[in-house]
Amino acid sequence: MATPLDPTAPISSKVGRAILVGAGPGDPGLLTVRAVAALKQADIVVHDGLIDPRVLDLAPPQAQRISVAKQRARHTLPQEAINALIVAQVQAGRIVVRLKGGDPFIFGRGGEEVEAVRAAGLPIEVIPGVSAALGCAAEAMLPLTHRDHASAVSFVAGQCKGLADQDWSGLAGKGRTLVIYMGVATASDIADKLMCDGVAPEMPVAVLERGTLDGHRAIKTLLADLGEMVTREKVASPAIIVVGDVVHLSDAEDKLGRWARIAESVA
Repeated sequence: MATPLDPTAPISSKVGRAILVGAGPGDPGLLTVRAVAALKQADIVVHDGLIDPRVLDLAPPQAQRISVAKQRARHTLPQEAINALIVAQVQAGRIVVRLKGGDPFIFGRGGEEVEAVRAAGLPIEVIPGVSAALGCAAEAMLPLTHRDHASAVSFVAGQCKGLADQDWSGLAGKGRTLVIYMGVATASDIADKLMCDGVAPEMPVAVLERGTLDGHRAIKTLLADLGEMVTREKVASPAIIVVGDVVHLSDAEDKLGRWARIAESVA
C-alpha cells in the first residue's frame, strides 16, 4: 500500500482536496517528485509570488492560476481570504494546489491554512519543500551545522509580529548558527538587537540574496557592519541572513575582509 508521500501514489481527482506544496527556494530542479505529481493533477494553483514560471507550467494548461503574492506591508489577499478561497474551491470538488515558496511549514503560514481546511472538514495533504535556508546555504557552500563550529541552528523571522516582540536570547553566538528570514528591511535593528544580547560585534554574518535564482549572490561581513553592508550593496528581498562562525566556511564574497582580519588579530 502506498504511503501518503510515495511519489508513485496516484492523486485522486474524484474528490476535492487541498495540497500544500513546497516549491523550494526558486530553482525548479529542487522540487520534489511528489510536488511535480501534485501540480500535474491540479485544477487550481494558488501560488506565492516569485514562483518560477517553469514551476507553474507543470500544472495542466487548463488549470487556473491565482497569485496571492505577499510583499512587506502589502498583500494581494489577506491570509483569511486565502484560507476562504482554498476552502471554497475544495468544497466545489476541485484539487487545489497551494504552492508556497520554500517549505509550507517554515514561515509560510502553512499551519494556518491546514487549520482552516480541517475546520471545514475537508481533506488536505502537505508536501514539504526545500526551505530557503537550506537551498540558499547549499548554493553558497555554507554548512548551517558543522562538528567544529556549530552544533545547533535556529530559524527566526526578522519582521514577524514586530522585531521588538521576539526573544532571541541564546540563539546566536559561539557554537550556534542563527538564520533570519525576512530581515533585509530591519538588518540594522537585527544587528543592534543581537549585539545588545551579547553577540560579539565581530561575529561573521552572511547575506544570501535571491538564492538559487538568476542574479543570486552571497556576501559576508561582520555583525557590526550588517546594516551598513545591506545598504551599501543595495541588497533586496528575497534574502536570508546567516549569523555564526560557519559563515567563514562559505563561498560568500567578503565585503569587509580587512576589518575582519583586524578584529580577529585583536581578539
